[in-house]
Amino acid sequence: MTEFETELANLIADELNLQDLDRSAINAETPLYGDGFGLDSIDILEISLIISKKYGLELRSDNPDNKIIFASLGNLAAYVLLQRSK
Repeated sequence: MTEFETELANLIADELNLQDLDRSAINAETPLYGDGFGLDSIDILEISLIISKKYGLELRSDNPDNKIIFASLGNLAAYVLLQRSK
């Protein structure tokens, strides 16, 4: 995993109080929904708000690419980095 993916994984786990999450098993392909992080739509909304505050970018609920963006930790990290560089 990249340094930013690790940072993002820790941010998600800490902010959502995912104490049962085995952080050593997390990698870029780890899904955010269901298996992996085990998040639901409310958790994804919370992550969007956390990322908006911490990294200064807007994650919109009406973005047609959300299914791809939130499919895995790596996808989310890549999207955040891309948006931050604009």
